[in-house]
Amino acid sequence: MNCRFKRNAWIPALLLASAAGAQSIQAPADIQKTAEDFLVAQFSGEDRKVFASADALDPRLRLATCTQPLEAALPSTTRIGTRVTVGVKCAAPRWAVYVPVRIETEMPVLALRRALDRNSAVTAADVEQRRLRVPGLSASYISSVDQLAGRHLRREAAPGTALTVDLLGQDILVRRGQRVALVINAGGLEVRAQGEAVSDASPDGRVRVLNLASRRIVEGQVESREVVRVSL
Repeated sequence: MNCRFKRNAWIPALLLASAAGAQSIQAPADIQKTAEDFLVAQFSGEDRKVFASADALDPRLRLATCTQPLEAALPSTTRIGTRVTVGVKCAAPRWAVYVPVRIETEMPVLALRRALDRNSAVTAADVEQRRLRVPGLSASYISSVDQLAGRHLRREAAPGTALTVDLLGQDILVRRGQRVALVINAGGLEVRAQGEAVSDASPDGRVRVLNLASRRIVEGQVESREVVRVSL
């Protein structure tokens, strides 16, 4: 059940409608449940429970009853979001159909205790852990206070807002015009010089710096608020 199928390897289900003929028709509810159960089994974990709700199938779709257990898989190009398309197929008689499914996850997440303005730093005192049912899967939500370090809100947020990766931006550690120490590595030698940042940079980011001695602009890696390392 963990395998993925390429879309072009599936037989379009609508082309098989006429093949059902006088045969019994596969219940749409069975197809939907197969898609839902597949996602729940794939993505539920010890600390999270996935809920899947399939869209209603086209009532004009009439597929012959499958003589074997239905199989489900994610197409190879699938990107998991709040909605995902699951392929459900039958081996005998051979048919396949794609089922759109909405995903929600019940999991522990960090939520704001109070309203915060845009660009506010978020500390442990500003959040509390709640078990919430949120759209999509767990990867986009913040669940640990450790993930808040060096980050701020991209926009204002109300009390109870569940924190997501997209909601938090990295803080600016080095600002344009700030004096920094340049540590220049060249041919196994380490040279130090004074510099002036000509752009902003986030922690562990890269920044362009004017070497005040040579008047050359170099680019380096931010090591701290005061130090930028350059490799030549």
